[in-house]
Amino acid sequence: MTQRPVLVVLFDDVQSLDVTGPVEVFAGAARSAGDPGAYPIRTASLDGGPVRTQSGLRLLPDASLAEAVADGPPHTLIVPGGEGTRTPEPALIDWLRAHAPHAERLVSVCTGALLLAEAGLLDGHRATTHWVACDHLARCYPEVDVDPDPIFVRDGRLSTSAGVTAGIDLALALVEEDLGHDAALTVARHLVVFLRRPGNQAQFSAQLSAQTARRAPLRDLQHWISEHPGADLSVETLAARARMSPRHFARAFRSETGTTPGRYVDRVRLEHARRLLEETAGGVEEVARTAGYGTPEAMRRAFVKALGTPPADYRRRFHARATETTTTPTTTVSTHH
Repeated sequence: MTQRPVLVVLFDDVQSLDVTGPVEVFAGAARSAGDPGAYPIRTASLDGGPVRTQSGLRLLPDASLAEAVADGPPHTLIVPGGEGTRTPEPALIDWLRAHAPHAERLVSVCTGALLLAEAGLLDGHRATTHWVACDHLARCYPEVDVDPDPIFVRDGRLSTSAGVTAGIDLALALVEEDLGHDAALTVARHLVVFLRRPGNQAQFSAQLSAQTARRAPLRDLQHWISEHPGADLSVETLAARARMSPRHFARAFRSETGTTPGRYVDRVRLEHARRLLEETAGGVEEVARTAGYGTPEAMRRAFVKALGTPPADYRRRFHARATETTTTPTTTVSTHH
């Protein structure tokens, strides 16, 4: 079987799950393929010394970065994120600038994209990162085409992903590309994760956008809203379910979630409609009814207001991008000189 060496860059204040998530995927793929050497995995820091992750966990690298590439570049170079990307060591950026272009696949997880951007490796490319850092990436590196929405982006040999678990999604996509669907599915089942969230799936849901209520009645109501977007979700109906007066309910909901009941319902319905358009072939009228909009025109207005595009165009664009994530056009990664 073809060997595809994987090298993971380590540094102080790295996010440990950005490291271990993809590593577990590639190691699991090698085991499921019956060939432990399918993905030889090495970790390396600048000097080969141990690093402390942002959670305090200590990691012992296999080698220094210089030693790791002494016999040639890796097939897949993974650059994780974490607090350490805020003030990276200049020597690490220099190493990435010199060696990352020689890897067959260059991958960043979470804010690891900031390190690649600082090295000039994202210039002229479409990329993403953790949603919290997307504005910073776009502002500080204007040559990068930042897409804040998807959980991962493939641009030729360059792949960037959103935070933490998105690195697992991206690694599964790479395994599927290398070894096929069944191999990736076996790993996903072992890790008890989905195979696989499409790369252009939104980074966060309505529930993550809003705070979770402290009080059980309101917290339970949030879950109920998400499960019943097509129901009567007026303030009066929701207040009755929470056993509160409409006025008290509206105040309490906003106080505990940071948004009004109406806006929360709007987010849930939009998210549900987006998912139906992405994952089913149902007509716009059926999607509008299922998502609670009542009429296609009401859903169209909501989509144009929130996403700048009507539902039918959103579906076409989503599936066009989904096709992009499963094909890898040849693209040259640019570097600063």
